[in-house]
Amino acid sequence: MIKNIIYVAVLLLFSLSNVTAQKNVIAKSEEQLKMFNAQQRFFEGDFQSALSIYQDILTKKPTDANLIGHIAECYFEMGHYREALENAEKAKGIDKNAYDKNYFVLGRIYNINGKLDEALVEFKAFKAIVGDSKKAKETEIDSYINNVNTAKQLMANPVNVTIADLGTSINSDFDDKTPSITADAKTLIFTSRRPGKNRLVDVEGDRKYFEDVYISHFDTLKKSWSVAELIPGSINTDGHDACSSISPDGKQIFIYRNEADGESRGGDIYVSRLNSIGKWGAPKTIGKPVNTTYWEGGACIAPDGKTLYLVTERPGGFGHGDIYVVKQKTKTEWDEPVNIGSEINTSEDEGGIFLAPDGKTLFFSSKGHNNMGGYDIFKTVNENGKWSKPVNLGYPINTINNDMSFSISVDAKTGYFTSDRKAVAGDRDIYKVDLTDYPVLEKDMKTKVLNTGPVMAILKGDVFDASKGSGLEAELVIYDETGAKVGSTTSSAESGEYFITLLAGKTYQVKIDLKDYKSIAEKVEIKIAKDGATTVVKHYLLYKK
Repeated sequence: MIKNIIYVAVLLLFSLSNVTAQKNVIAKSEEQLKMFNAQQRFFEGDFQSALSIYQDILTKKPTDANLIGHIAECYFEMGHYREALENAEKAKGIDKNAYDKNYFVLGRIYNINGKLDEALVEFKAFKAIVGDSKKAKETEIDSYINNVNTAKQLMANPVNVTIADLGTSINSDFDDKTPSITADAKTLIFTSRRPGKNRLVDVEGDRKYFEDVYISHFDTLKKSWSVAELIPGSINTDGHDACSSISPDGKQIFIYRNEADGESRGGDIYVSRLNSIGKWGAPKTIGKPVNTTYWEGGACIAPDGKTLYLVTERPGGFGHGDIYVVKQKTKTEWDEPVNIGSEINTSEDEGGIFLAPDGKTLFFSSKGHNNMGGYDIFKTVNENGKWSKPVNLGYPINTINNDMSFSISVDAKTGYFTSDRKAVAGDRDIYKVDLTDYPVLEKDMKTKVLNTGPVMAILKGDVFDASKGSGLEAELVIYDETGAKVGSTTSSAESGEYFITLLAGKTYQVKIDLKDYKSIAEKVEIKIAKDGATTVVKHYLLYKK
């Protein structure tokens, strides 16, 4: 009898243990399923859903360092850096080895907060774990380590500039970016996501206001920019409208458009031209072969109006977005774009292009090269048909944040660029940099004796038919005092206007040879202005033979 009772008790205990074990297995399976679903949501970019699932699991395992590390990663990807830091440090305090990627996340948080030494410790710890594995390549840990080392080096040797936010006349509480100025530094255009033309938000995208193009003019008396306004004319629409540059003469604006169901599907370059009443015409596609079915993200034109630089993701490049150059074929056609080479383009993204008024110095933004983090601004010079090794413009123009879209005035004394260094919710501002003591057009970017670096000037005017008083299309060829050709430009067939940038402090000879008209050869002296850029205006009347 007693044996039977003992047997029944043992059997009951075994059954209860088995039920408990089964419940544990089920609970564990449910947890594994939740973890799997959370990871799937994370990989899909749905960080909020992933976070909610991880937090649900955490209610039953509040001290699980692995879970807390995943939560920190979700917060980081959502841009909630304070919460990310709290959770990453908490996970490290519980068990620093529970989630190896926590080292990487913590390093990135420290990096964003400017704690470079702390960031380097975490990045190196992560590198020691992953070595040269697939995870090392996926996280690009080597690049992060290089970025921190570059940042430390450049920040220890700042360049001699003064940087200022352009203020409320230009910047808003929203995203303001891609500043571009005319050669005379009198007109500034940029893209903004403030409540603009239609006050509609992109409900299918990030739910922010649609992009619009804005314009401001420099008041020479007040020495300040006018309050920015929507650019007059037909550039802005109900959708996204973004500018990439304005031509040196202020007559053309290059527009980027991406319409899911329209002509510019994938992202294309458009051109808008200024009409005779001061309004901008409806942008027209630049057409093939510049535009393709792939992404074209922006363009800028050389001072001669015959050379175009663009950013594109077409096949055959070195990375994602590469810089290409293309020559003008006819008035309305372009040759096939040519990649400017691996000296400039990297396996990372390049963009934010601007060709200086000297026609040979290209400023661009890149995530590659010797980079401080995010995008940095670089310069390269075309010497004898070859581009020089890109040079980082240095700190504090570049920071550990994203710094892009650099442009300068013709006298190279003032620059403008975009940065998210004080970003709120990822929004950017436009900054001005005083380059008086930092000659960026010099090869070594170091101040010479008496600060005598290359100074550019503007030569512009009109070419008219003397008998009719109407504009003429004619090529103006410019020679220096030795007789060497230094440039050329063509006047507009409609207005007769021409525009070219030249080195100041020299005397040139302008020659015009047009069929059926008497030739012109005239000397023009271009002096160096005491303040600001030199602009020389010369009008030419052509007489019939």
